[in-house]
Amino acid sequence: MNDRETALLAGVPSRLFIGGEWQDASGGGTFDVLDPSTTDVIARVADATANDGTRALDAAVAAQASWAATAPRTRSDILRRAWELVEERKEDVSLLMTLEMGKPLSEARGEVAYGSEFLRWFSEEAVRITGRYGLNPEGTGRMIVSQHSVGPSFFITPWNFPFAMATRKIAPALAAGCTVVIKPPQLTPLTTLFFTQILADAGIPAGVVNVIPSASARRVATPIITDPRLRKLSFTGSTEVGRQLIAQAAEGVLRVSMELGGNAPFIVFEDADIEKAIDGAIAAKFRNVGQACTAANRFIVHASVAEVFAAKITERVDGMRIGRGTEEGVVIGPLIDAEAVAKANALVVDAVDRGATLLTGGTSLDGPGTFYAPTVLLGVAAGSAILREEIFGPVLAIATFDDEEEAVRLANDTEYGLVSYVYTQDLARGHRMIDRLETGMMGLNAGVVSNAAAPFGGIKQSGVGREGGLEGIYEFLSTKYTLIPTD
Repeated sequence: MNDRETALLAGVPSRLFIGGEWQDASGGGTFDVLDPSTTDVIARVADATANDGTRALDAAVAAQASWAATAPRTRSDILRRAWELVEERKEDVSLLMTLEMGKPLSEARGEVAYGSEFLRWFSEEAVRITGRYGLNPEGTGRMIVSQHSVGPSFFITPWNFPFAMATRKIAPALAAGCTVVIKPPQLTPLTTLFFTQILADAGIPAGVVNVIPSASARRVATPIITDPRLRKLSFTGSTEVGRQLIAQAAEGVLRVSMELGGNAPFIVFEDADIEKAIDGAIAAKFRNVGQACTAANRFIVHASVAEVFAAKITERVDGMRIGRGTEEGVVIGPLIDAEAVAKANALVVDAVDRGATLLTGGTSLDGPGTFYAPTVLLGVAAGSAILREEIFGPVLAIATFDDEEEAVRLANDTEYGLVSYVYTQDLARGHRMIDRLETGMMGLNAGVVSNAAAPFGGIKQSGVGREGGLEGIYEFLSTKYTLIPTD
């Protein structure tokens, strides 16, 4: 670790942030944060207890009324200032993410650019919350439809995009006038803690944002979710955990937003521009080392172009540099931990055992660090685990199809429905895919779809609700109808 990295880590908060103050966990415990490229400990962070979770909710509840009553322009200005501060400190935020998560520095910079846009976007949306006023159809009264802050909100964020997932949840909540308790990921809490200091520097009032890192999400989450004062729960993570949280939230009939697992199909039709499809495939599969819910999971390629597609993409994959994310030119960093490496390897072994051809990769790499070679498989057979399970690693699995009906059937043959990717030069076919593919988002001749101005979210077991776009702020608003008689 060089001097700059050491100095940056020394300046990152490592305690809880409750009621506008940095403080130790009530039990005095800490947990380690590792650099996955070396497995070295790079920080020790306060380990929140159940009592700390309750205290954080106390602070959010105490601040709720005043924050909801704060002028929209004031809320907007604070978010705008936070965006400006992130712009000033973007190199530090990027490097910090690379150190604790492992992604290449170039990708970390991309995440900061993407994630900071939620601050700017929702600073603009804060002053555009509207309602309706008009005469009812019977002519007996005037109707007022108004929007109001949902109230104290609890967020649980994932380790793979520690900056963007924090901004994507916090920004619309603050814009709508909601106070927040956030439990950052155990594996990558430092980015959220650093961002919290930026929010404090931007002028967020005490108690509006409270942060409780913990080695046990269940320990701190359960007392918060079951507290009748909580009004909103938002979670990004696995479908399995999402189901459990929805069940808990049902007891208090909480508003929920759930961004859960994915199993994205990437369809390449026979008329596709193969070079563009390969560029899109590289972006959709290997961004963040494949550790993204939007990562293309199943490459469904027309049989007539499958071998050409596979050969060209294998050539690109073979040229990828693997290493620590801070090194120049690195494209493939480490997976988050040894468990992720073992899962990727097990999926590859199963696919090969069922008849797939391994074109490149397929091995874990010697340490230090938790690295897995970028991999391409051709001829993945139906029934292979890699076609059913979210890979979350740099493994590109190709299956083939013969006609459009088969492509649609294969793409929709999953309980997930987050995002799909389609490559075709037939405009009519592209429109049919918009209608027929069962996903909440789609890239038509595009390998990356995320944008702060667009609604992010899925259908089926990929979740409920939307983050970003015009729709994102309404996840934190409740609608009230008032009747005023005309006589």
